[in-house]
Amino acid sequence: MDRDKLRTLLSQVQAGQVSVDQALDQLRALPYDNIGYARLDVHRPLRQGLPEVVFCQNKTAEQATGILERLWVHHDRVLATRVSAEMAGAIQSRLPEASYDPISRLLTLARTQLSPPDQDTPYALVVSGGTSDLPVAEEAAQTVEFLGSRAERAFDVGVAGVHRLLGEQERLSGADVVISVAGMEGALTSVVGGLVGCPVIGVPTSVGYGAHFEGLAPLLAMLNSCAPGVAVVNIDNGFGAGIYAHLILRRIQGCDER
Repeated sequence: MDRDKLRTLLSQVQAGQVSVDQALDQLRALPYDNIGYARLDVHRPLRQGLPEVVFCQNKTAEQATGILERLWVHHDRVLATRVSAEMAGAIQSRLPEASYDPISRLLTLARTQLSPPDQDTPYALVVSGGTSDLPVAEEAAQTVEFLGSRAERAFDVGVAGVHRLLGEQERLSGADVVISVAGMEGALTSVVGGLVGCPVIGVPTSVGYGAHFEGLAPLLAMLNSCAPGVAVVNIDNGFGAGIYAHLILRRIQGCDER
């Protein structure tokens, strides 16, 4: 249950439209809904202003669907990450309202559509080293957008052709936070960190050859960046970067929902 739903319920109780017992029935699941194999944190939107997101990797399709069905009862907007195409098909057979993006592997449910942010709204610029980084970059960008913040994209601007990145200098300078997604040696994040005056979130990806160690090399490179103002999330964690960027943008706009 989010803040708007709770406020509406309390107003209905105050106005005599809903009895105390009826309200208790609706609040019975707080602070969590125990469905046996998962305990759904339906209280999280009240604490953090963000709903619980379903990480579907290593879950069965039956488990993921069951969790999403219950969250769909409590929330008007639900997000699931790391959803395979096969799992998405199984989920959509029971939840036909679900939308799936095969690139980001995000699945969403939404009874209400958020208004698109104005073009003068603070934004996160998501940059990627190459097209191979696109799944992680889109996971980050679409997470920002699902939460109601503005995301811009500048893909395939890696340092092997740094003029491509420099061609985005205006949007880099105008961004309020930059998410830098890169594999190989991960140098893009340090270069971006040296060009902008806003926070930079580095996202190392598991894209690269053998000595790249499935993302460890760019992770260490980003952690050791000589550019100030760089924070780093885990390998391939576009979702985590998107959440972090949204929290920054939310504070800039004075929209803290705690």
